[in-house]
Amino acid sequence: MNNYRKFVLTVLFLEIVLFIGCNLVAGRVLHGEGDRKYRVDVERAVEEMKQGVSAKDIDLEKYDTITDIRLFVAEEVCQEDYMVEEVEGTLYRFCYRNNEYKQYRMFIYRLNLLIVICFLFIDILLWYIERKVITPFQNMNRLVTELAKGNLSVPLKEEKSRFFGRFLWGIDMLRETLEQNRERELELLKKNKTILLSISHDIKTPLSAIDLYTRALSENLYDSRAITGIEKNIKEIKKYIDELVTASREDFLHLEVQCKEFYLKEMMKMIIIYYKEKMMQNHTEFVVDEVENCLLYGDLDRAVEVLQNVCENALKYGDGKQIHISFDEEEDCKLITVENSGCSLKEEEFTYIFDSFYRGSNSDKAKGSGLGLYICKSILHKMDGEIFAKEKNGMFAITVVLKKK
Repeated sequence: MNNYRKFVLTVLFLEIVLFIGCNLVAGRVLHGEGDRKYRVDVERAVEEMKQGVSAKDIDLEKYDTITDIRLFVAEEVCQEDYMVEEVEGTLYRFCYRNNEYKQYRMFIYRLNLLIVICFLFIDILLWYIERKVITPFQNMNRLVTELAKGNLSVPLKEEKSRFFGRFLWGIDMLRETLEQNRERELELLKKNKTILLSISHDIKTPLSAIDLYTRALSENLYDSRAITGIEKNIKEIKKYIDELVTASREDFLHLEVQCKEFYLKEMMKMIIIYYKEKMMQNHTEFVVDEVENCLLYGDLDRAVEVLQNVCENALKYGDGKQIHISFDEEEDCKLITVENSGCSLKEEEFTYIFDSFYRGSNSDKAKGSGLGLYICKSILHKMDGEIFAKEKNGMFAITVVLKKK
């Protein structure tokens, strides 16, 4: 901001210098042009009088600026511009009009007015830039800095800037989302810790029983009924473990879906815009079939997220030669299939790739958590949709099913 203010002050200083300079130059031009014409006419008239022509006999129509020639009387008041010249010992008053001088003065006035208008326009433009560009950018920079520091409690003042308004609103929404996620994460950590402590305490009882049965068997104190007791306690421990896994699975994935109507072409336009350039950079052939537009039901942003995840998997696990998106219909649903060349997944693994934390045999060289397709499936189920995978003509294909409205 300091640099911008220095720039503004420099511009104002240059405006003042330019204004003064233009007026000085114009003043000199005005003075020179104004003097030159009538002085020439007066000198011609003086030469004519020196040749014997009287003042009364001089034809004034030959002169553009001289209006009258008469003897100079000091007491006489003259309302016109005049010059006094001596001709053969006699002083004469040469009255003249200076139309060019007036025209030049009008030109100077208009020039000054134009310069002032230009300077005002520049000043208003600089003020507008400061108010609509510099200040919102400063707010954005401040907020990003605070986010980087981990300070999520600083709200951003609402900004109606046409340049950064929506962007600042998006950053502020991101800040609120991060703050809510942090609060939720703390709540989940507290809840998980409570669950873990509770289940750990509950597991101690069947473990103690198993330990007792085991020692008794080792000393031949119990018969086969001890095995039944051990099996019972093992089932109880498995139940606690299942509860722990279920609670963890429900907690780590919290997806909000707002279902409403949206158009298929609107969704595909977002996908094509994002992946067209990315596919070119990866030298991957990207083919999207023509599709008849239709109205779908679900969350547009979440649907785009699902297709992005599927396309990312196609880039990550395919051979990079081709990715093909095709469309089909089935009853009241729209089927969107993303195929990638280079299917390296075993057929028996197809039923497991949508499970949480599952990674296929083709994932050795690719980084990932095994949650992408699981998240896609969870999102689609909340939109009454579905997702499934299959091998199609030597290509790996994932089909996303969305309900038509």
